[in-house]
Amino acid sequence: MLPAFTSLRHFSTTTMRRAASEFRMTVPWGEVRGQVWGPSNGRPVLCLHGWADNCGTFSTLIPLLPKDWRFVAIDFPGHGLSSHRPDGCLYTFPLYVADVRRVVEALQWKQFSIIGHSMGGNVAGIFSALYPEMVDAVVLLDSYGYLPTQMTEMFKNMRKGINDQIHYDNKMDERKERVYTYDKAKERLKAANPSLSDQSADILLERAVREVEGGFVFSRDFRINLKNIVNNNMEQCLHMLSLVKARVMLLLAKDGLFKTFTLPNGYDDLIQKSWVDQKATILNIEGDHHIHLNKPESVASIITDFLQSHRKSVTDETENQSSKL
Repeated sequence: MLPAFTSLRHFSTTTMRRAASEFRMTVPWGEVRGQVWGPSNGRPVLCLHGWADNCGTFSTLIPLLPKDWRFVAIDFPGHGLSSHRPDGCLYTFPLYVADVRRVVEALQWKQFSIIGHSMGGNVAGIFSALYPEMVDAVVLLDSYGYLPTQMTEMFKNMRKGINDQIHYDNKMDERKERVYTYDKAKERLKAANPSLSDQSADILLERAVREVEGGFVFSRDFRINLKNIVNNNMEQCLHMLSLVKARVMLLLAKDGLFKTFTLPNGYDDLIQKSWVDQKATILNIEGDHHIHLNKPESVASIITDFLQSHRKSVTDETENQSSKL
C-alpha cells in the first residue's frame, strides 16, 4: 500500500523554499515521516540525511534541482518526526538500510537515484551494494559511502554499545525530557554542529523539536547517541564498494567531516582510490560539512549535471542497443 502524502506545508525564509508535501508511511513500530517535492511521475530521487539531522537538511538544496524530478527525503527512525524504534532496540546501519528498503517498497520504485549526506551517504553505500539493480546513481555529500573501522576496535565498539544500551534501559524510568526555550534549543544544536549557519539551524529545528508545556524538547531518540554495535572493517567495506553498479559522485567539503574526523592512517587514500577504480567522480569543494544546506547554490548545479549526465548516458546506451537490433 502506498503511503499517504498529506499536510502540504509552505515555508518562507530568507531563502525561498519550494512547498513540500508531508510523507507518512506506516511501519510495525509507528511511522516513517519525511517530505516530498515534485510530480509523482518525475525521476525518483531518495534523499538520506546525516546522523542527528533530519530531512530538513535538503530543504534549501532541492528547490535548486530540477522541478520535474520526484524527491523523497525521509527522517530516519529516531530522527525528526519519525517514530523511535521500540524499547530495547539498538540503532545500527543494517536497520537503517532495511528502513530504506521498506520506503522504496512502499513507493513502488524499481530503480532510483540517491543523494546521501554523511551518515545517509554511508547508508546509501551499503544499500547500493546490497541492491545494485535498484540504484542507478549516487551522490555522496561529505561521505565516503563507507566508514571502515579497525578490526581491534570493532569488538570494543560492540561491547560498549551493548553495555550502553542495557544501562539506558535500566535507567529509563528515571529519565525526563529536558525542556528548552527555543533559543536554548538552537544554541545546543549549533554547539553540537558548529558548521550550521543560523538559518540552517532554524530549518533543522522545524523537525528536530516539538513544543511542550514550558518550551521545547528534542524529538530525536537519545539512543542514536549510543555506540553503533555493527561496524565493518576495511576489507568488508572495499568488498561492498566493489558490488556497487551505480554511477557515483563524492562531493567532499574541504572544511568538512574528514578535516575533524580522522580515519586510521591510510584509510582515506585507500577508499578514495577504490572509488576511482570504480570510475567514481570525486570532487573536493570549498565549504563545510553542511554546505548543501548552508550554501546549496555551490553544489546544486554539480549534482544536477552529474545526475543528468547519467540519464543521458543511459538513454544513449539504450538507443545504441536499439539501433543494433
